[in-house]
Amino acid sequence: MPPEPGTVRPGGRTARVRAAVLRAAGDVLAEQGFGRLDLADIARRAEVGKTTVYRRWGSVPGLVADLLADMAEQSLPRTETGSVLGDLKANASLVQRTLADPRQGALFRAIIAAATCDARTAQALGRFYEVRVAEWAPCVEQGVARGELPPETDAAAVVRAVSAPLYYTLLTTGTPPDPAAADRAARAAFAAAAAGVYVTTEDR
Repeated sequence: MPPEPGTVRPGGRTARVRAAVLRAAGDVLAEQGFGRLDLADIARRAEVGKTTVYRRWGSVPGLVADLLADMAEQSLPRTETGSVLGDLKANASLVQRTLADPRQGALFRAIIAAATCDARTAQALGRFYEVRVAEWAPCVEQGVARGELPPETDAAAVVRAVSAPLYYTLLTTGTPPDPAAADRAARAAFAAAAAGVYVTTEDR
């Protein structure tokens, strides 16, 4: 079975074409939103052949899926500070800086909005966050091993709890979260985790 459009990871000149197309797609998403994405326009902006774009990505959702995959690949690795609270603060700070960035914040708003009405974009967005949560979950697991958090703490749930209020602020107010909000989010997630809120066993 041939690979789904946008899932092959090329090298060399093909990699440069991919980078140019994804950069152009990200620019349009950030500036104009999902509804203005057009493969022919993206090809023109990226200065590549229209046929190449249609053959490789096939559709706008296919292009957005590849853009999200690339964003996951390029995202910064987790920071390990030696304490779970320090690690959660580092995670919150990274999310806050991303959402406060004029281009990245607008890009995420556009993709999240598109995901509410396009199943393939929703699946791609889900995969993006799976990758990012899995990157940071070991920080929580190490906190459990050090005795900072209860056994059977759901590491992924704790990581999601850090970023959830930051995204909520962005999406409901249109205002990016500030560093103080990031600090509160990390502290709240840590306090809840330390209290056993995210313990997965039934006899907690």
